Amino acid sequence: MGKGYSAAIAANPYIVGSFACIGGGLFGLDISSMAGVLSNDAYKKAFNFPDSNAQGAIVAAMPAGSFVGALAVSKLADVIGRKRTIILAGWIWVIGSILQCASVNRGMLVVGRIVSGLSVGIASAIVPLYQSEITAPSIRGRLVSLQQWSITWGILIQYFIQFGCSYIDGVASFRIPWGLQMIPAIILSLGMLVFPESPRWLVDHDRETEALEILADLHGGGDTNNELVQLEFTEIKEQVRFERTEGAKSYLDLFRPGILRRVMLGASLQMWSQLSGMNIMMYYIVYVFQGAGLSGRRGNLIASSVQYILNVVFTIPAIIYIDKWGRRPMLLVGTLLMGFWLFLVGGLQGGFGAWGDVDGDRVWVISGHDGITKAIICFSYLFVCSFAITMGPVSWTYPAEIFPMRVRAKAVSVSTAANWVFNFALAWAVPPGLSNIAWKTYFIFGTFNFAAFIHILFMFPETAGRTLEEIEDVFAQGHVFTAWNVKRHVGKKTLEDVKADAKHEVHEVESHDEKSQA
Repeated sequence: MGKGYSAAIAANPYIVGSFACIGGGLFGLDISSMAGVLSNDAYKKAFNFPDSNAQGAIVAAMPAGSFVGALAVSKLADVIGRKRTIILAGWIWVIGSILQCASVNRGMLVVGRIVSGLSVGIASAIVPLYQSEITAPSIRGRLVSLQQWSITWGILIQYFIQFGCSYIDGVASFRIPWGLQMIPAIILSLGMLVFPESPRWLVDHDRETEALEILADLHGGGDTNNELVQLEFTEIKEQVRFERTEGAKSYLDLFRPGILRRVMLGASLQMWSQLSGMNIMMYYIVYVFQGAGLSGRRGNLIASSVQYILNVVFTIPAIIYIDKWGRRPMLLVGTLLMGFWLFLVGGLQGGFGAWGDVDGDRVWVISGHDGITKAIICFSYLFVCSFAITMGPVSWTYPAEIFPMRVRAKAVSVSTAANWVFNFALAWAVPPGLSNIAWKTYFIFGTFNFAAFIHILFMFPETAGRTLEEIEDVFAQGHVFTAWNVKRHVGKKTLEDVKADAKHEVHEVESHDEKSQA
């Protein structure tokens, strides 16, 4: 531990690449902390029976804070480092959990959710960034996609805690789960103390000896002369040296030729992940099944829990095969399937439903059609499975790997902030939407998925299997509107290639200097 981290932990790529994913789990905990109380009478009474607009505002408080937190990463990650930023996110979550657990009115609950949102926003931007910079290219997609899996686990665990506590009478039924959710954050902040800092950040701060030592522990069993270690170390140094000649690290860099394109890709992918409709199925699944005609609080909770289990299980194949399948095929197949299932759900809701009254609320509900109710529940499950195995993991992996070091922290934070802007808007808009246009809501989100398919088909190049530095060559190919022309082998290099490129660049610089002196 004289190094400031455990070399044994650094030597295990799956431990070093996955532990920080607890930060992603915090987002999952928050989703279920709300989804699990929507039908809780004690919760409704404690917060004065919030209507659809008020409930939307309470839910939206978290992504509002997350938007600010994601943008803050652009400064925090560059100044204090990736590791310390993750630790900070954990402690902020603890404060937010305490405020929510102790809340006595809507205002205090909203403040607690905003504070927790700050933590989630920071974690959602910094964790994929840290993972992408510290893992080997061959498994980078797999480990960054663990971010999505940790979200699904957070949703599932908190939901079952909520389900168990639903048998408790009174406010303890929701305050206990809200208090328990601080435990993972404490584990995250304390555990990260024994993990290494990002070697790319260290090189960028002129700490090359430490960076090489960490790379050796990460990828070479402690051997600084290992070929992969030397390849990454040489590439990182060359990339940092090149980027320093390009100008100061500022938000203006995001508008430079070649960078703006990538910012738009990263931000739009996060946008599409929200507009896919997964928001409805996670935050408001209780409302969805209620409208499908599933009656009874316990039955609704059980049906919802099946969905959360499927979300966890179907993320596993994506984690295992994301680097083999590639990012593009997963996104293209996923958006088509999700649009298809949502149109089926909307069509059945519109064809067999009618306005009715459920627990005093005006709801578009299906009555007397058990087969249709089961079909809607089944299609909802298939939608969640389609998201879990495609869009879910890739939406975190892709934005974390497409930016150069010079702007990576800022660009990833902007991409993640786009996620939270749309999360905020949808969290607030969906309850009134379901209350007013009902089944048509599903057609809107289905259309978004088909639009995403077209966008991805034409503009998203493949990035799987390359180092972060090699991805530069992918975008140097151009093909802005014909992304399918970028082949899987583009950008891949050996150590000899990198050294030859470096010598060529040095020779060009020396020749330029000689001409200038002449």
